[in-house]
Amino acid sequence: MTITTIGLLGFGEVGSRLLQDLANTTQAQFIVWDKQFPLGDSKPAANRNSAESLGARARFVNSSAELAPDCDLIISAVTAEQDLAAASSVLDTLKPATWFLDLNSVSPGTKRAVSAAVTEAEGRYVEAAVMSPIEPLRIAAPILVAGPEAEAFLTIGQTLGFSGMKFCSTELGKAAATKMCRSVIIKGMESLVTESLLTASYYDVQDAVITSLNNLFPRPDWPEHARYLISRSLEHGVRRAEEMREVAKTVSESGIEPLMSDACSKRQDWTAQFVSALEHEELQQMLAAIRAKLGEQANEENNV
Repeated sequence: MTITTIGLLGFGEVGSRLLQDLANTTQAQFIVWDKQFPLGDSKPAANRNSAESLGARARFVNSSAELAPDCDLIISAVTAEQDLAAASSVLDTLKPATWFLDLNSVSPGTKRAVSAAVTEAEGRYVEAAVMSPIEPLRIAAPILVAGPEAEAFLTIGQTLGFSGMKFCSTELGKAAATKMCRSVIIKGMESLVTESLLTASYYDVQDAVITSLNNLFPRPDWPEHARYLISRSLEHGVRRAEEMREVAKTVSESGIEPLMSDACSKRQDWTAQFVSALEHEELQQMLAAIRAKLGEQANEENNV
């Protein structure tokens, strides 16, 4: 099947990069919608402005209902909590047999709910899980696909330029479960390092803590690595918190109480308020900037 028109549902970090790359790897036309387009100061709105160089190949529409009618493939790349709502918003105008590639980081249960909605609308649902940050590999990032339609879509996806796409299972939920269990570790490490080193900086023992970490987990760049882990929460904490709430659902669905995942979602959400600390290239400066803002907040509370 030739894909002539691709719809991008969501135009944040992932959606904007997919448009840039797919414009280079295909001859397709694009239709793009993000519910934050009307918000002039939003990231999707800024991404829209920067993508206008594609000219007639990319059409940015004003409602979700305008996205689906002409598409052969819709790629959903929204935030975790919007997955089902975003999919549902385009289904009334979905052409029969339109491919629906769900890239969102959500629980197996959420994937099944989206699949049921898309299938009822006569679409062809493909569960997908991006198994790395979107940068630096972008469209070549490792992606697992699962579900009854996954094998049929695999060749299409690879032809479009998704060179890291691999088949996972015909069973819905397998790709999502793999991603969610990975996130328990990855996002958990970010939260643990943030909490540990912010506390260590209060007691002025951060260097000793990092040295001890290097003894147990040797690597040549622990300060840089710690800064990177914390920076991910600073920059993407709100989105990561949403994902971790989906992770908590995944853990609960397995019969385990999600004590760690619940705590991680709270820490990720909390860390995002200090995004301005990203301007500091050194770990110590970043930690100091966060602690300074904490001090300001404490003073304001005391003065109320």
